[in-house]
Amino acid sequence: MDDIYELYAVRYGHHDRNAAANFIGGDPHDGPMPLDYFVWAIVGKTRTFVFDTGYDAKVAEKRQRQLLRPVGEGLKMIGIDPDKVEDVILSHMHFDHAGNHDLFPNARYHVQDVEMAYCTGRCMCHDYLRHPFAYEDVASMVAKLFAGRVTFHDGISEIAPNLTVHRVGGHSKGLQVIRVKTARGWVVLGSDASHFYANFEQNRPFPVLESATDMLEGYATMRKLASSPKHVIPGHDPLVLARYPAALQGVEDIVRLDLNPIAAAP
Repeated sequence: MDDIYELYAVRYGHHDRNAAANFIGGDPHDGPMPLDYFVWAIVGKTRTFVFDTGYDAKVAEKRQRQLLRPVGEGLKMIGIDPDKVEDVILSHMHFDHAGNHDLFPNARYHVQDVEMAYCTGRCMCHDYLRHPFAYEDVASMVAKLFAGRVTFHDGISEIAPNLTVHRVGGHSKGLQVIRVKTARGWVVLGSDASHFYANFEQNRPFPVLESATDMLEGYATMRKLASSPKHVIPGHDPLVLARYPAALQGVEDIVRLDLNPIAAAP
């Protein structure tokens, strides 16, 4: 039987900022363009995967971000018990994607070789490159590695039938995106390969990056992997919540990405 998956975007945090902060070179029409923070759930007939793990209350205070709902609470709302999750895929090791270290005690973590080498190597001598990472996240991943709970990937890997990871780099050296088959076609969960729709739709890179070349090439890769540009999901855009149907009645910030976008959405 063909493996297809349900996809959920679960918002857990928020940060107010203007558009000028979201593009290299700023934005001529500067105005409010906030970041939403998500984790994603990939639910199959027999296996459930969590993509990224977010940050907790302590990190939210330290980084001056809002925590709207703890990640574990949001997952439980859609029937996912973090204690029972067996596979967590990390797009990259930045603080807002690799926190909540003890939330998935029985999970195996999937990380790109290059990302782990990057966040433990000489590049972290530079404050600009080091700033998006947290020592606690990196140390926790090393502990999981020595506990036998990490699987490394080199470029493209199949995690499960019709679910693959693809290293694109750009924002972080080992950033990976997910290509997953759904009832509406092949969806690409881009995470920070593109923070906003506008980044990849207009080929305007986000200013926090390791390689502008890789970021721009990553936009092209996502377009090739997805059934259409409308099947690419950016990592921080509040428009995701406006464009996709709610997963739960009365809950506006958990949406179904495997269902067709709402026709009237912007």
